[in-house]
Amino acid sequence: MNPNESFELLSSGLSIGMSFFFGIAMFIYMALALMTIAQKTKTNNVWLAWIPIVNVFYLFVVGGKSAWYALLMIIPIVNIIMMIWIWMKIAERRNKPNYWGVFMLIPLFNIVVPGYLAWSD
Repeated sequence: MNPNESFELLSSGLSIGMSFFFGIAMFIYMALALMTIAQKTKTNNVWLAWIPIVNVFYLFVVGGKSAWYALLMIIPIVNIIMMIWIWMKIAERRNKPNYWGVFMLIPLFNIVVPGYLAWSD
């Protein structure tokens, strides 16, 4: 193995490791935010925020809608509309302006919005 190949192997391994770490960190952040929002909106079973896939259905329950709406998340384009709509409903339940749901379209803001809705007064 020449030095070039070993460098490529190392850099790809680091890239995969960092992506994995970032993914786990984002999952923990979003689960904590959803759990906190659920507690503040007095939604039952806050532990559902920690179960992958189920937490998408729980997002709709926290927004005050039927979990069946989450099935629309499978349809391309409709999923974008549904995500904005449910975050608007969650913002309303937290007594915040509903336009915060539209911010979920903007990169980096879609990280800030759940935290804002969870931990602001």
